[in-house]
Amino acid sequence: MRLSAIAVTVKPFTSPTIPKLTHNSVPSTTSNPLKFNTTENAKFSLTPLKHSSLFTDSNSAKLAKNWMEYQGINNWEGLLDPLDDTLRSEILRYGQFVEAAYRSFDFDPSSPTYATCKFPKNSLLTRSGIGGGGYKPTKNLRATCGIQLPGWIDRGPSWVSTQSSWIGYVAVCQDKKEIARLGRRDVVIAFRGTATCLEWLENLRATLTSLPNEVANVGLKGSGAMVESGFLSLYTSGTATCPSLQNMVREEVGRVLKMYGDEPLSLTITGHSLGAALATLAAHDINSNFSNAPMVTVISFGGPRVGNQSFRQQLEKRGTKILRIVNSDDLITKVPGFVIDNNEMVDKQAVKVPRLPSWVQKRVEDTQFVYADVGKELRLSSKECPHLSKGNVATCHELSTYLQLVNGFVSSNCPFRATARRVLGKHHREKLASL
Repeated sequence: MRLSAIAVTVKPFTSPTIPKLTHNSVPSTTSNPLKFNTTENAKFSLTPLKHSSLFTDSNSAKLAKNWMEYQGINNWEGLLDPLDDTLRSEILRYGQFVEAAYRSFDFDPSSPTYATCKFPKNSLLTRSGIGGGGYKPTKNLRATCGIQLPGWIDRGPSWVSTQSSWIGYVAVCQDKKEIARLGRRDVVIAFRGTATCLEWLENLRATLTSLPNEVANVGLKGSGAMVESGFLSLYTSGTATCPSLQNMVREEVGRVLKMYGDEPLSLTITGHSLGAALATLAAHDINSNFSNAPMVTVISFGGPRVGNQSFRQQLEKRGTKILRIVNSDDLITKVPGFVIDNNEMVDKQAVKVPRLPSWVQKRVEDTQFVYADVGKELRLSSKECPHLSKGNVATCHELSTYLQLVNGFVSSNCPFRATARRVLGKHHREKLASL
């Protein structure tokens, strides 16, 4: 097979100065916005969010008392439309952990530390510019590409040959005041999106494959839980010198449970794009392998589809709570594959396609491209935001776009805060005219 060379021009990343986000402070609104380009490449910057009292005393008291609701115990019923302010602040807070993962990654292929974490583990959150917020990083995480490449690739440039790369981290809340504000000790696992050439190749492996523990249980083709081949490869592959991401996650979660398992505890896994897919796989893996696992919640931004209908059913059976933040104008959230039927169904019910003969449906399912969306969805739209309506395909997928949309979203009837005053004014005028 003949491989073509890919020319890549990478601009060095200079970390912009951004304010720390803690429960006692909010980002400044006086700084000039910086475009945050996280379109899975080496160049990005941050648009500081314009919050109005993101963390208030009332929100903190509400969170401490009802933290399980905000972690999805009731599937965020009544909290999404209109968007609850406390939930908004929690989504944005977890988005900051994903930002830290992007900021800490060395994108420069000419650097001797390419594809590693630029900062020491203990200072990762502060050096990345978001502040610790009472959390302490306890584990660096790496993902390994499982694609078998020719031996000569190792002699190529680093952006082609790097097989394992830093993908995120685990952080545990250690601050007593923050634990009191949250109502429990929170453990965060944060993943960045695609950054290396081999990660892009894994993304393109879009056919479904059985989970390792499902292979023996699969009778008919595709009847068990299946996930995207490339995502599973990045999660389970390892080398002689680098254990798999799966093993690293299991090891650290086991250590954390042993240390803090006798106190109120939550495990929140968050990520953007590829990181959102890995977060979903990690949540499924944790709930499948730890009988004493605490409440496991996924907060994902701009994530692609991950698995089939059976995979979704397994997530639901094991109590995994997933909140997907989706920009309806983001193409990444519409791939890979396609969804035949995305309604809520109970165990053992097959995917049904209205008005399609059963034999046609069976042929479609056997293509291994039939996916199912998982969890609960918070659907937003760039077109509804006055500041983002002119964005292109790339900007619709950026993490900063998602954070801006979450920050401004009010409800499906009044999509964005900037339009709220105009909508309310119009309603008031219509009311007066009817008198």
